[in-house]
Amino acid sequence: MEQEQDRTQDKNTVNADFDDQQNANEVDSKDSQDSTTDRLTAELAESKEKYLRLYADFENLRRRTAKEKLDYIKSANEEVMKVILPVIDDFERAQKSSANVEDASVVKEGMQLIYNKLYKTLEQKGLKPMESVGKSFDPDMHESITQIPAPSEDLKGKVIDEVEKGYFLNDKVLRFAKVIIGS
Repeated sequence: MEQEQDRTQDKNTVNADFDDQQNANEVDSKDSQDSTTDRLTAELAESKEKYLRLYADFENLRRRTAKEKLDYIKSANEEVMKVILPVIDDFERAQKSSANVEDASVVKEGMQLIYNKLYKTLEQKGLKPMESVGKSFDPDMHESITQIPAPSEDLKGKVIDEVEKGYFLNDKVLRFAKVIIGS
């Protein structure tokens, strides 16, 4: 019986030791889980803060570039207007002086001079006229108004007449030429 008591006591001691060890492991595990949870929560908060800052920076950049684009467009128009103002001044002087002139050839000559000045000014800014008459119809450059019977066989599918001149601005079509095509 003593042996049974000793065995029971040994079992109880082993069980108690096991329970103590298990409780210690659970506490360590809880501490470990708590520290991992705390660490992950901190990382998540840090990531959220970085995301919000990055998003705010992106929105600021987007607004700033949109504002700069509008400012650039306004200043580009301002530059064109400044180069056209002298031509307008010339037209005003021509109107005043043409009121007293009886010879129409002088007025025509004045108008031609002003036209040439305006044309050269716009050419300096990159404007080029489109040459269309006699060339093949190109829908990327021409807008067909109508078709008429071609006067000769070699003018079929080509531009016969130009109703409105087309223009390029720095090699990009600014205005399509309105043309009549031979069929």
